[in-house]
Amino acid sequence: MKQMIRMFAMTLSLLPLFAAAQLPTDQKLVSKVPFEFVAAGKVVPAGQYTVQKVTDGIPVISIKNRDANVALLSSTGTMESKAAASQCALVFHKYGDRYFLAAIRIEGSKTVMSLPENKAEAELRAQNVTATEEILLAQLN
Repeated sequence: MKQMIRMFAMTLSLLPLFAAAQLPTDQKLVSKVPFEFVAAGKVVPAGQYTVQKVTDGIPVISIKNRDANVALLSSTGTMESKAAASQCALVFHKYGDRYFLAAIRIEGSKTVMSLPENKAEAELRAQNVTATEEILLAQLN
């Protein structure tokens, strides 16, 4: 009985890994970002970014801009939206003139990959700075 409970608990803990995003590892999401933003705790310049899952089953994405020599890794969580996304998109939280990459949506999927909130964004929220959501369309390659 104890072993069955352990197996059940282990299965539940691994479910997020199996549901981790609908972005196949062999496909890349590409978007031109016209502003500087924070991703994976780093401030990165405007430019064309490529987002790709690192491997299947592990909720980690790579964020790259070859022109600016940017290559980051970020863990992701998953959320379910009410409706499937109509387009691929990068979702940013905007506080004043600062942008934070917050989520990735894949066309046709209800699953949204969310990036963890970093310290700077948490501090802005704690100061009751109002955030808006900025959505940039992306192309799946």
